[in-house]
Amino acid sequence: MGDKANAHPGAAGRATAADHPASVRNVVLVGHSGSGKTTLVEALALTAGAVNRAGRVEDGGTVSDYDEIEHRQQRSVQLSLVPVDWDGYKINILDTPGYADFVGELRAGLRAADAALFVVSASDGVDGSTRMVWEECAAVGMPRAIVITHLEAARADFEEMTRVCAEAFGADDPDAVLPLYLPLHGEEGPDGHAPVTGLIGLLSQRLFDYSSGERKEAEPGPEQLPLIEEARNRLIEGIIAESEDETLMDRYLGGEEIDLKTLVQDLERAVARGTFFPVLAAAPATDGARQGLGTVELLELVTGGFPTPLEREAPTVTTPDGAARGVKACDPNGPLVAEVVKTASDPYVGRVSLVRVFSGTLRPDETVHVSGHGLTDRGHEDHDVDERVGALSRPFGKQQRALTHCIAGDLACVAKLNRAETGDTLSAKDDPLLMEPWQMPDPLLPLAIQAHSKPDEDKLSQGLGRLVAEDPTMRLEQNQNTHQVVLWCLGEAHADVALERLRNRYGVQVDVVPYKVSLRETFADKSAGRGRHVKQSGGHGQYAICEIEVEPLPNGSGIEFVDKVVGGAVPRQFIPSVEKGVRAQAAKGVAAGYPLIDVRITLLDGKAHSVDSSDAAFQTAGALALREAAADARIHLLEPVAEVTVLVGDDYVGAVMSDLSGRRGRVVGTEQTTGGRTLVRAEVPEIEIGRYAVDLRSLSHGTARFNRSYARHEPMPPQIAERIREQTQDA
Repeated sequence: MGDKANAHPGAAGRATAADHPASVRNVVLVGHSGSGKTTLVEALALTAGAVNRAGRVEDGGTVSDYDEIEHRQQRSVQLSLVPVDWDGYKINILDTPGYADFVGELRAGLRAADAALFVVSASDGVDGSTRMVWEECAAVGMPRAIVITHLEAARADFEEMTRVCAEAFGADDPDAVLPLYLPLHGEEGPDGHAPVTGLIGLLSQRLFDYSSGERKEAEPGPEQLPLIEEARNRLIEGIIAESEDETLMDRYLGGEEIDLKTLVQDLERAVARGTFFPVLAAAPATDGARQGLGTVELLELVTGGFPTPLEREAPTVTTPDGAARGVKACDPNGPLVAEVVKTASDPYVGRVSLVRVFSGTLRPDETVHVSGHGLTDRGHEDHDVDERVGALSRPFGKQQRALTHCIAGDLACVAKLNRAETGDTLSAKDDPLLMEPWQMPDPLLPLAIQAHSKPDEDKLSQGLGRLVAEDPTMRLEQNQNTHQVVLWCLGEAHADVALERLRNRYGVQVDVVPYKVSLRETFADKSAGRGRHVKQSGGHGQYAICEIEVEPLPNGSGIEFVDKVVGGAVPRQFIPSVEKGVRAQAAKGVAAGYPLIDVRITLLDGKAHSVDSSDAAFQTAGALALREAAADARIHLLEPVAEVTVLVGDDYVGAVMSDLSGRRGRVVGTEQTTGGRTLVRAEVPEIEIGRYAVDLRSLSHGTARFNRSYARHEPMPPQIAERIREQTQDA
């Protein structure tokens, strides 16, 4: 780490193919939008020698297009990989979106990484969504560290923000969230703000000065050491508390000076185990500078303190038919097990897949087996095919640098996997395997679309197929009841990006139309109807008369048809015709054009003609009879009701319950959960929660989550039903 006695940058530059998992570090950057993740990636790439100034690679290209605003905006909504070399290690830096709408990209980054850097802005603090991601990492034991950015902001206070982080992230043990360095400030400017010009190591008690634009190590002045004494003692005690050497604390309390090397080794072990979470500071390089403040320390933390892929427990692996299969974690010589963590379409090379190899070695031009989880409910096919791998590469701005291989523990971009989608498993063609899927949030914001023109209609299906292949958090629905094409998204920004990609990437222009819920109709009470279809216009005529009775049934009963005709009033061969006719009319609706459900239709009597009666005539008569019965009855308009569960912080429970009541919801129970949260259970009409994904985020400041599932259809309030009938008639 940067606090090692003889720390130095060592070899730095562009990342190449790794030859052993121990030389690889996979780290994901996590933080809310605006916390400075992408700027930090730029600064780390600059310090590692991958670029010669912020945003520029040595050959004049760009690293992930950092210098182009439009590509910065694109990067803000998707996972990206920036590999660099540092001191003999290959570091795969995974930059994730900060917007809650793109949590799928964040989950992909967490899946591909072995440790996480939580980026916290000194001016904004820790938001609720970042705390939730921290808890996700804690649940799986992922090692974490915290980087505080925006120290140049007015009133930025590193010590105060460290306290906030300990409070937010160290609920179980605040002494496990401690700084490794304290910032040094230069002279105050006219605005009274003193810029951060360097860091002082709490363990080594060495000063690292960045004021010249390049890191220089020096002895601290005598006036500076007393300033760090309290923080240093607390850090040492925190490290010793996590040490595997149980005698260390007694020796320390007995007055023994613990060797710096021992402290650093124990610190690195505790970080790698995920039991100690160091806090660091970072700032981008100023114009003309070669290194950003704190970047060397960060890179040394990643290489020295974060675990190797060998230390990560591999996800569960089975055969495609579900049989358990043991695979040794991260063995380059083992069976091939790799996972597509991201899929993107490139206009020049086609589909490009970002792949994390968990076992074996992936090589270009070999044939692999692609296994998928069959997310058919989200528009994904169940893959079980062989595909030939195209070129392997690593991203370097707009270019892809060719790789000869990708070993277990490393990441690479794979070209021309035309069937593989995000979340699919790659394995040997003669030994197909399937990794357990990572958890994906349910998309709960519906976006109903239709093609803008006939040419767009021809391209829409293919464009939508490519869109959902890239993004497993998006669900494509062809609603058979409302006849709408619906994209289910995670939020408004997610929906906007989907429309933009359809338009610009796939050349499909679509119009957004109001989303319809699946309404139904039913009879409120018993009614009777007579259908008479008699026509004679010369030649063969049409003759059919039937009398029916309709009565309501309990919820979920569907349509029940009963034959009670006696004496052959309706010939036996025409009774199925009557049933077909009433069922066809029921599907069309009898009042507002919505399907009729939960009724018993009884055929009581009728008349036929020996020559003019026919199947078609009795179908028509059955439909007429049902319409007449409906005209004399009260018809309920039924709306779907959803079971909704909301997991929300205790501070927002009252606001959430009040909001649900305002949506005609019925709260059926609450349940206290861990972490100061409450689970609220309610039943809410679906027509009232079309935008609940957006509204709940605003109501809870992004800290609440909800799920919904269909419960039943029930009668709609008369005034609302009447308004919908009027809208239907106007349409």
